[in-house]
Amino acid sequence: MFVMGDSLVDNGNNNGLSSLAKSNYPPYGIDFQGGPTGRFTNGKSIIDLLGDLLGLPLLPAFTVTFTGQQDIRVGVNYASAAAGILDESGLNLGDRFSLRQQVENFKTTLNQLRNQMEQDTLNQYLAKSLVVINIGSNDYINNYLMPSIYSSSSTYTPEAFAEHLINDYDAQIMALYNLGLRKFLLAAIGPLGCIPNQLAKGFAPPGKCVSAVNDMVEIFNRRLKNLVDQLNHGNYTEAIFVYGNTYGAFNDILGNPATYGFKVVDKGCCGVGRNKGQITCLPFSIPCTNRDEYVFWDAYHPTQAFNKIIAQKAYSGPQSACYPINVKQMAQL
Repeated sequence: MFVMGDSLVDNGNNNGLSSLAKSNYPPYGIDFQGGPTGRFTNGKSIIDLLGDLLGLPLLPAFTVTFTGQQDIRVGVNYASAAAGILDESGLNLGDRFSLRQQVENFKTTLNQLRNQMEQDTLNQYLAKSLVVINIGSNDYINNYLMPSIYSSSSTYTPEAFAEHLINDYDAQIMALYNLGLRKFLLAAIGPLGCIPNQLAKGFAPPGKCVSAVNDMVEIFNRRLKNLVDQLNHGNYTEAIFVYGNTYGAFNDILGNPATYGFKVVDKGCCGVGRNKGQITCLPFSIPCTNRDEYVFWDAYHPTQAFNKIIAQKAYSGPQSACYPINVKQMAQL
């Protein structure tokens, strides 16, 4: 499994970067064996949990794969907190590996793999491997929705911006396809208007999400699902492209929290500011104790309890959760 994306799936690639987007300190990892690693949650990420379901070990972060001590044949995680589809997204938080750079980093791994196996074997290995990409949130939170720093919202309408993102995204997916990868899981952006960070801005009435933000994200998600249809009907031999409807799953949980065992949906288990909604957890701050009852761990990122539900839906869920097939079906191809 090869993983690209942002802080929702990062497992430590930002630890050595000059970046404000880091989580390699307590209370992050409070429920993770081994403590803080650079995962932006209290325990396991969606990727870790998906790996558990697939029978894969924890993947190494790309930045620790140069010593030769990691088995890169199980896969590599390239995700970087604050990264977006666009190179400039997240620049306000410092260094990060954008999607384009993550694809470049995959080429480095590919060269290492060429030293480990024959070309025919490598081709089969790549065709069987799963690529999971979870990106796009920072193109909104740390770009389009930050008009004081970025001009994108005055340059593009929400429709034009979504199209701009999808065109760039498509180019990177094609780059990976041309390198030999064949199984793609592309995750939707979640309802960003419902995250504590956005709620704390006070643009929505109490108990409601910021609908303008969710509307923008939905434009992107519709285009991403259309892209999946186009790619599956295109001339990409032996490839499968899958849309992971994290937006729908997220909304379902927020609309029926008790059904899933949650009690708190509008603030993070740790964090400061109004509604505990402004920033990530402060180092060594004391988080809530009933973490499995919270949807959000901090102002941006969900808890392990939430991640478990999403991973299960992606793995074995119906078409409404994972379209046109789920991850379990992808793995059998």
